[in-house]
Amino acid sequence: MAYLPPPILNRRQRYLQVAFNSTLEDARDIIAELPASNRIIIEAGTPLIKRYGIGVVRDLYNWYEDRLLESEEELQPYVVADLKTMDRGSTEVAMAKQAGASAVVALGSAPAETLNAFIAECSRRGIDAMVDMMNVEYPLTVLSALKTWPPVVILHRGVDETEFNREKQIPYHEIQRLKGSRNVLIAIAGGDTPREVQRSIFNGADIAVVWKSVFNNTGGTIRLVEEFLKEIR
Repeated sequence: MAYLPPPILNRRQRYLQVAFNSTLEDARDIIAELPASNRIIIEAGTPLIKRYGIGVVRDLYNWYEDRLLESEEELQPYVVADLKTMDRGSTEVAMAKQAGASAVVALGSAPAETLNAFIAECSRRGIDAMVDMMNVEYPLTVLSALKTWPPVVILHRGVDETEFNREKQIPYHEIQRLKGSRNVLIAIAGGDTPREVQRSIFNGADIAVVWKSVFNNTGGTIRLVEEFLKEIR
């Protein structure tokens, strides 16, 4: 199948990014029930890619494309490959692009040289660069050292941090600091309840990333997505 260029994320809309981290079977079952919407972003999570290989990006793309074909609108899947790139930025972008990804993720803790190569290669290949600032104390300092900012910055409280450090907060305070510096989209990862998703958007985030409900409960995921599409514009 020939893949179209990724759709442009509308800065006036808010998105829900649904991260798949368990099995291909679970991902297929959930995607089959997702609403058809251009405000849903599909993510091939790092554990899923490590388990099955980069080809899972193509699977997720195809499954959601089939779901979108049921809609009367002309919609196109937007699929993120969460590679958490730390080195060989250009090489990993090429892998993601070949697999049909619309966007790919690098870690903000990677060397500046890697991030510069990563962002440049994403731009050259027509996919979005996302830089994940998990465990980065000063995201603005990292970004200011780069030749070009990525289109999307992810502010992230990690899964282990959530479980073992209850005092660790999602860094909402960074949202306006980053947006005040550049015209950048902000994704928030690390909150999975409807309340946390709403809080992310109300604090100025453009994308709320959810994974826990996706991992544990298909019904819970669909309810959260439907509530998001209904309540948040």
